[in-house]
Amino acid sequence: MARAQDFPDEPSALLAEYGVAVTANVSELAAKWSTDLASWAIPDEILSQVTTPPWVHPVAMFTVDDIIPDSMSHQVARAVVPAGGTVLDIGSGGGRAAFALVPPAATVIAVDHQQGMLDEFAKAAAQREVRHEEFLGDWPAVAGEVPKTDVVVCHHVAFNVAEIVPFLQALNSHAHQRVVLEIPFQHPLTDLNPLWKTFWDLDRPTQPTAEDLCAIARAMGFDAQMEIWLDATWGKRVALPNGERIKFARIRLCLSEDRDAEVAAALIQLGADQQRRVATIWWDVSA
Repeated sequence: MARAQDFPDEPSALLAEYGVAVTANVSELAAKWSTDLASWAIPDEILSQVTTPPWVHPVAMFTVDDIIPDSMSHQVARAVVPAGGTVLDIGSGGGRAAFALVPPAATVIAVDHQQGMLDEFAKAAAQREVRHEEFLGDWPAVAGEVPKTDVVVCHHVAFNVAEIVPFLQALNSHAHQRVVLEIPFQHPLTDLNPLWKTFWDLDRPTQPTAEDLCAIARAMGFDAQMEIWLDATWGKRVALPNGERIKFARIRLCLSEDRDAEVAAALIQLGADQQRRVATIWWDVSA
């Protein structure tokens, strides 16, 4: 996954590097996106108490099953992947977004900033007997090393990206046919907002949303389309023991190990197995 909570004070030179025509509208929308993401920062007085960083992405939560349930995002991407085609998966995790397209894809390429995720991706690719390549680093910092592919997919990454314009532009420049993004309609940690109020009496933000991301893509000149759907598999994609799920929630909430029982009770009351609204955003790449 892309690195979380990295909010620069000044616009990046990456804008010029990727040739983005930053109109006033794009600049305004992108600035709001970055500001909204920055509002998710955890107050220092809470963060200073933790022993485990709350922004970690455990590899165990991103492993890929032999059979991947189909989805709107997979269908939109698969529709333009030619037989024997290539797929680039940005913020790949274990590779669910890429391997759902095999076949027709025969080559999958991963970019992730965690080596453990790339190791999991390579293992899954070998099991499926498909050609694969992995690149360690943040996107778009490593984009110059990565080849173009028929389709670029990027699932559940954008809410970790403050400088969204160069990120999207680099996705576009690496696709021959189509770019497909998937994100929750709201920030992925929104579901924990009631628990932040319960344990810390802290009101958490609710912005930005997938609509904001789609608006930025359209303002950049991409003919971006968006579909909202319910993901019935959310929270059930990986067979983690219940104790591990409680642990990850407790870490997200910046609580100590002795609060596990309280977190477990709060999760039951919250109804953690609810479906999640997910957005598929895509556009075709101009020749």
